[in-house]
Amino acid sequence: MTTGLLGSSGPLWTEYDAALVDLDGVAYKGPSAIPSAPPALADAREAGMRVLFVTNNASREPGEVAAHLTELGIPAGDDEVLTAAQAGAAMLTEHLAAGASVLIIGGKGLRTSVAEQGFRVVTSADERPDAVIQGFAPEVGWKDLAEGTYAINSGARFFATNLDLTLPTERGFAPGNGSLVRAVTTATEVTPASAGKPEPGMFQLAARKVGAERPLVVGDRLDTDLKGARAAGIPGLLVLTGVSDVREALTAPADQRPSYISADLGGLAETHPSPILDGAWWHVGDARAQVWEGHLRVDGGTPMDRVRAACSAVWGALDAGESVSVETLPHLGVAS
Repeated sequence: MTTGLLGSSGPLWTEYDAALVDLDGVAYKGPSAIPSAPPALADAREAGMRVLFVTNNASREPGEVAAHLTELGIPAGDDEVLTAAQAGAAMLTEHLAAGASVLIIGGKGLRTSVAEQGFRVVTSADERPDAVIQGFAPEVGWKDLAEGTYAINSGARFFATNLDLTLPTERGFAPGNGSLVRAVTTATEVTPASAGKPEPGMFQLAARKVGAERPLVVGDRLDTDLKGARAAGIPGLLVLTGVSDVREALTAPADQRPSYISADLGGLAETHPSPILDGAWWHVGDARAQVWEGHLRVDGGTPMDRVRAACSAVWGALDAGESVSVETLPHLGVAS
């Protein structure tokens, strides 16, 4: 799969049979749905695209996530949600014998997922668990981290649902599971295997769950959603409603670059023009961009096509070993 942007011959919902959609920053932000999300997802379903919501959140059970989405005007069933807790429990089946004992550092979503895989959930290191798995939950505290540390130092294997250092809240970014995992890693000198994004296994599991032959990852975060898509060999759509902005997209390393970019989930309904290099200029639709003496030049076209042309020009320059300044961006018509 090319590390540059792709074009489509029609709307993305006709090119791909399933959308593997992140939640926070894509479907909703804080307590509210992103305005474009409910109609965009409804239209995608109407066009025949299957939708599976894929989240690194391990604290809530799939039914709770589905109920929350439904309340926000995005109808979803329990089977249309894949959490990092489910991915983590599935990972345990690859490393542990059936019926093995597992100590949980996390919430009820993780406990339920691990139990559903046939493992024996224990609550104390004194029970000599075979493994420890850690997932974020707001109630996780020192006693939980200490219990996991005791078990790992006594020989238990260590796993994590994900390694996100931060998570978004209504007040800003707060410590995520990865930050709490680091405390246990520091105390044990053991680094856990991780199941969640950006590990490719989560998206591969998601594609199998929904029976997709041509899946598309949709996310707002380059270092988890889009990096995971690249690792899994699945095209990814970056939407600009969440964490990663245009400036970050322009400077994204090759293993985090999206295959498509749109302002929001409405991009599923769009035909995405293919970037074309003509001389020194990259053309996308009526927009064009080039890097000249380390600076980006952009003009013409729609705001999103200018963004797409700009990404093509900057990525091409970076891959050729040139340095590019994006401290001051040309007017692109979108938040940068």
